[in-house]
Amino acid sequence: MTAGHLLHPSILREYDIRGIVGETLSVDDALAIGCAFATMVAEDRGPTPEICLGVDGRLTSPALEAALAEGMVSAGASVLRVGRGPTPMLYFGVHYLQADAGVMVTGSHNPPEHNGFKFMLGSGSFYGNRLKRLGDLAAEGVPAADGGQVEDVDVFDAYVEALAAAYRGRGRLKVVWDPGNGASGDVVQALGRRLPGRHDVINGDIDGTFPSHHPDPTVAANLVQLQRHIGEGSHDIGIALDGDGDRIGVVDDRGRIIWADLLMALLARDVLSARPGATVIADVKSSQALFDEVASLGGNPVMWRTGHSLIKAKMVEANAPLAGEMSGHLFFADEYYGFDDAAYAAVRLLNVIEGSGESLSALRDRLPTLANTPEIRFDCPDEEKFGVVAELRDRLVSEGRQVDDIDGVRVNSEDGWWLLRASNTQAVLVARCEARDQAALSRVKSALEAELARSGIRLPG
Repeated sequence: MTAGHLLHPSILREYDIRGIVGETLSVDDALAIGCAFATMVAEDRGPTPEICLGVDGRLTSPALEAALAEGMVSAGASVLRVGRGPTPMLYFGVHYLQADAGVMVTGSHNPPEHNGFKFMLGSGSFYGNRLKRLGDLAAEGVPAADGGQVEDVDVFDAYVEALAAAYRGRGRLKVVWDPGNGASGDVVQALGRRLPGRHDVINGDIDGTFPSHHPDPTVAANLVQLQRHIGEGSHDIGIALDGDGDRIGVVDDRGRIIWADLLMALLARDVLSARPGATVIADVKSSQALFDEVASLGGNPVMWRTGHSLIKAKMVEANAPLAGEMSGHLFFADEYYGFDDAAYAAVRLLNVIEGSGESLSALRDRLPTLANTPEIRFDCPDEEKFGVVAELRDRLVSEGRQVDDIDGVRVNSEDGWWLLRASNTQAVLVARCEARDQAALSRVKSALEAELARSGIRLPG
């Protein structure tokens, strides 16, 4: 029986485990987490399960990986170390090796001192109540088991080959890639050598200090370097990946950022041409332009809750070939495994551009142009944030307003819509507004501000 070990309550999130190494997360935590996770996998998949283990390029990741592996072995697991790379390579490894589960040691796009773990059970996600039970098992201690071992298994070449095999173009494009010194650096460079056309890579060296910029492509400031290279090199597209390679950012040939919801609108045409009438899922923060475009193409647009694990689960339930989030997670299940993979999404986007014979900017310009805000995030204590949203929702419903409450409150009007939701991962409220033009957007934002004021809250900015 392993000794019980209490995890810091802040690190058990809705979709993963995340903390600050040396403050809320330690190698002792990793050891206990490994024991508990392997025990849960054995309960679900049978004794002596095979568990893939991947690691990103953060400075603290090797020590956490070693402790995690030790814990899983002590619980009887056969640990398959797939090495350093992006989270999607770990997901790929689980499918490719037909393993029972997977764990990725990664801090994703968070600051360098952060780290954590993402989990996969079978071909599905591991989140919510399962993560809570993992914490309980770690605290209680679990029985030791024999038969555990560690084996190094190389899936890098097979993963890159799978990405390259998805490419259908002739190589006419000039592409600049920016993995942001994150875990995708080696993969992107190998893929660029494998694909036809010109592929330039900036910030390709894996460096856990992230010396060039923060590896989060959903923040415009982190795409400035990529935009500069577009202008200097006359590239057709710029592609950014986040710290662990599961989220994408894109800059077109005119240097404009194309956010993930509009990328989905472009990708949906390709997917729906092969699967007429199929369901396409997007999170509640996504532009109405995406849902309208999917409907106009004959598809079935479905709005769902924000959260990559929630989107993946809904994708399986609805048998959807395409899904995504504003945060840059894009999922393909038509010709791929259904997990979020920025490099794979990039290859599919290159196919769309090449197949059209046009530029990315021309394709973008044919989509409706709506005025919208970025995500507006403001602090609200964890113990209050859901109550604030519920109070506002109940008040609006009682007044007969048109409210979509699938995830927070999304309120439609003739001008457009506004959204308020509680983050599942941080002590913040998240708002977004969209309208047909700037004047309408001002009215929509004013309506949101007025509703928040009725609840005693001031919208920042």
